[in-house]
Amino acid sequence: MLPSTLMTGSSNGGPREPVGDDLATLARRIAAAPPGAAADEEARLFRALAPRVRLYGLKYLRDRARADDLSQQVLLTTLERLRSGGIHEPERIASFVLGTSRAMVIDLLRGERRRRDLRERFVPKSAAAEAPREPLDLGRLAECLTRLSERARAVVTMTFYAERDAAEIAEELTLSPGNVRVTRHRALARLRLCMEGADEEAPS
Repeated sequence: MLPSTLMTGSSNGGPREPVGDDLATLARRIAAAPPGAAADEEARLFRALAPRVRLYGLKYLRDRARADDLSQQVLLTTLERLRSGGIHEPERIASFVLGTSRAMVIDLLRGERRRRDLRERFVPKSAAAEAPREPLDLGRLAECLTRLSERARAVVTMTFYAERDAAEIAEELTLSPGNVRVTRHRALARLRLCMEGADEEAPS
């Protein structure tokens, strides 16, 4: 867990916040110290880097609370990697933090896009019109997916969860890209019917 000083670090009356080479020095000290023995260095590194991550989160997530959460997650990951010796170039700690921030934001946005796509494709239009904010019934969707043939289910899963295009799916499943697109189109149509409760037969 993060030390409490990391969560509420203040710039009033404290030591000068590290910049440039000082960040690398702090990172090296944390990496070299026994677990829990570099709390002061961890707090100073957190206070120096958290505002950068928060600004990055605000830019791409456009929400203060989510930016704060991102900052906590990124810095926790960074400290855990430092403690375990997983960062081999402490002098590039700022680059590591930026890369971790970017990866986490991409995962967050990708997840949101996937949920939005699933909702748009599988929620009955009448239900969406009546309650546009109603969450997707994931249980029902999972049940409908089990009714698909193994190939159709693989195509849908690889499209929306692995985010692969038709050519990549075709190569893995030994199909033509055209066959993948046809299979996907038919599977999505079946899933829509199933989500609406209008398809009692097992879709193919």
